[in-house]
Amino acid sequence: MATTAFLTITPLSPRPITTTTTTSKLPRSLSISATATTPSQETDGASTQVKKKKVFVAGSTGKTGKKVVEQLLSRGFDVRAGAVDLDKAKSSLPTGPSVDIVRADVTEGPDRLAEAIGDAEAVICATGFRYSWDVFAPWKVDYFGTVNLVEACSKLGVKRFIHVSSILVNGAAMGQILNPAYVVLNAFGLTLIAKLQAEQYIRRSGIDYTIIRPGGLRNDPPTGNIVMEPEDTLFDGSISRDQVAEVAVEALFCPESSYKVVEIVARADAPKRSIKDLFSAIRQS
Repeated sequence: MATTAFLTITPLSPRPITTTTTTSKLPRSLSISATATTPSQETDGASTQVKKKKVFVAGSTGKTGKKVVEQLLSRGFDVRAGAVDLDKAKSSLPTGPSVDIVRADVTEGPDRLAEAIGDAEAVICATGFRYSWDVFAPWKVDYFGTVNLVEACSKLGVKRFIHVSSILVNGAAMGQILNPAYVVLNAFGLTLIAKLQAEQYIRRSGIDYTIIRPGGLRNDPPTGNIVMEPEDTLFDGSISRDQVAEVAVEALFCPESSYKVVEIVARADAPKRSIKDLFSAIRQS
């Protein structure tokens, strides 16, 4: 793997962003109201209908995606859970009237993804390729899949996009090209490079984004408090998936999270701070 240090990476040129929205769809709201936990009520004659905010989750059956779905439900959202394997999704995700499980493969293009997103007002992307013999899988899922999601949002007029990425995606620019984690994570298909290209596409798209770069992901319950830093700052550390999901969902409530790239880990000696305060302390990208 030492040869990784001598690679010259030439970023791929993403396809042009589709800026034309369908005339039958109206642009969605830029932000999710902080009153999402108290659904709004619409009165139709003598009846009262409760309308809740709806969020689409890409990668809902992944370890982080499941946590995102659970936290959205706990905060009073309706969820459209996108999954490639519907049987797996139905057996592993929460069930009930607030969850709509839909087939969504990010590699199949923006048109089909637009159908899966449906009437959701925001998208949380928690996708990640699965190891296989296909060395191009990171680019198909982590790069082109993310591009497809953003283009689907453009078609529908969905304005809010939360993306879960990874620390060290820009490790070469940080002087971390020989960092063991950077080397290992790029060993298969240049995964971190694919994620970085996806981030750059999101940032150029004009969508209201929050990009979250967590440290090493732990499956155990949270230990320690969340530390949030600006992009290209952290090069080690870990964090519970529960805390990553918490930050992703809380970003929907925080205008302070818009157009920002943040890096997060958890540390036992860190002070307890609200996620809103953490976002507020980060300068806009």
